[in-house]
Amino acid sequence: MAWSAAQYLKFEDERTRPAADLLAQVPADLRAGTVYDLGCGPGNSTELLARRFPGRGVRGVDNAADMLKAARQRLPGIDFVECDLARWRPPDPAALLFANAVFQWLPEHVALMTRLMDGLRPGGMLAVQMPDNLMEPSHLLMEESAQAGPWKSAFAEGTPRRQPLPAPAAYFDALGPKAARVDVWHTVYNHPMADAAAIVEWVKGTGLRPYLDRIPAQERDGFLADYEARIAAAYAPMADGRRLLRFPRLFIVAVKA
Repeated sequence: MAWSAAQYLKFEDERTRPAADLLAQVPADLRAGTVYDLGCGPGNSTELLARRFPGRGVRGVDNAADMLKAARQRLPGIDFVECDLARWRPPDPAALLFANAVFQWLPEHVALMTRLMDGLRPGGMLAVQMPDNLMEPSHLLMEESAQAGPWKSAFAEGTPRRQPLPAPAAYFDALGPKAARVDVWHTVYNHPMADAAAIVEWVKGTGLRPYLDRIPAQERDGFLADYEARIAAAYAPMADGRRLLRFPRLFIVAVKA
């Protein structure tokens, strides 16, 4: 899947807010040790960590070359590692494993998070945020558009819709035996967007990418036009003409026993 840092950062403030809300749950006096930003993307979340924990050896981990290029340009003093997070482990026990909107893309991510708990120091923290928006119109309409035009042959064997997140109890059950404390909660963000086209631009940076990657280049404009028309119908304008993008997210914090 081809990730674009420029596309992702078109809505940097909105995308960084959940990372800041997650970081607010991490104490500033966190035990000594390295701080890792897992799935660091273009470095917007890494920058928050570097400000919060100066001198702590903050490091970023990602597998997307374009994202890492942007992150290194943004934060030249930070060590960024290109790696498949599904196989990555911290070389030494870490103080914080911070993951902003990445685990939802990884298969068997509950088991992966459980294994990563072993890479924390006692008292260290696993802090995770994931979109939980598959039942929102923005994502349901991707499925409709995928089957609506001449590009549907690209999805003959199924769409790239990611797997739904498990129920919160699954995280308590998996992480609890290795943790002194586990917290799981949802936050719903409401983002005012200029128009339907702006919502399309938002999802082009994340959820829509695997769909666009499947569609032949000459048919992508038609797919996007179909999808935007559906978005315009699903998200009614507010009094000022803007459209409100509802965005639920799941948060998890686990403290290593």
